[in-house]
Amino acid sequence: MIGVLVTFTQTDKFDRSTVAEIAGELRVPFEGMAGLRFKSFMLDEDGRQARNFYVWDDEEKARSFFTEEIVDKVTGIYGVPPRIEFLEIVGFVDNSGT
Repeated sequence: MIGVLVTFTQTDKFDRSTVAEIAGELRVPFEGMAGLRFKSFMLDEDGRQARNFYVWDDEEKARSFFTEEIVDKVTGIYGVPPRIEFLEIVGFVDNSGT
């Protein structure tokens, strides 16, 4: 498994309702996506960073998803370019089934 943290940093605060709307609109294309286990849409406490966290089954699928086209698309959606970090997942706890 591999995690991908995508961070959008604004000089002004993100509007929470706008980020929630983006999450609602962009959720559907990720449902049932091959290789993607989880995706979350997040906003930090001070509202300056919107973050998306992905958990993928394998690194190749994760890296191949983040094309230049995708980066350009999300830059347009969030208004700032993302910082993309690939993270090795060395342990995982999933309590969703309990």
